[in-house]
Amino acid sequence: MSTPDAVPGRETRPPRRRVHTRARLLESAERVIVEHGYAQTTIEDLCAAAGYTRGAFYSNFRGKDDLVLALFDRHSADRLDQLERLLDGPGAVSAEGVARALLEVDALERNWILLFLEFRIHAARDARLGAKLDEHDRTVRDALAELLQRCCPGVARGVAPVGGVAATLLAIREGILARTAGEGPGAREALEAAVATLSAILPELGIAPTPAAPEPESAAPEPES
Repeated sequence: MSTPDAVPGRETRPPRRRVHTRARLLESAERVIVEHGYAQTTIEDLCAAAGYTRGAFYSNFRGKDDLVLALFDRHSADRLDQLERLLDGPGAVSAEGVARALLEVDALERNWILLFLEFRIHAARDARLGAKLDEHDRTVRDALAELLQRCCPGVARGVAPVGGVAATLLAIREGILARTAGEGPGAREALEAAVATLSAILPELGIAPTPAAPEPESAAPEPES
């Protein structure tokens, strides 16, 4: 029996049930794999947490690597949404506020950083997976560049192309997160030094307003003779 041709211009969408299954697998995986790490989590662990069979898993993801990349895509989108709300919100945002939004994470996100570092090392030993992670990085870079152009008109008049600015900010973020993944005074000192340095650089890039120079104090009037 032949199937009807696809209607031109109409998108082919996965069935709603499959979309729900994929979303549930991602939500469960986020809890399990972020807590236990990439290497310690098995496909069976992910299926058990979501309440699905291996068949359901493999109908949505090619493997554990594919699922982790999907988690990274979703997490990056959430972080960009947070940054957009900060940049596009009411009132002026300080350079330090932007720097902290880029570099600082709370305790709940610390395991995310450990997972990302673990997965990046894993991908460095696998050329095919490394290429997929590079594609993820380019997508995030382009999304950040588009966000900066939309929310920070001054970035177009900055000292560097916006794509290069976005790539550099992401590289700085990743380096600082790696340095501060552990807790301790050294990690805090490194973070504060990076925030201070980036706060001074961001206005030059057109991303945050240049702090206003303090007005000179007026001289006291001379007493009348």
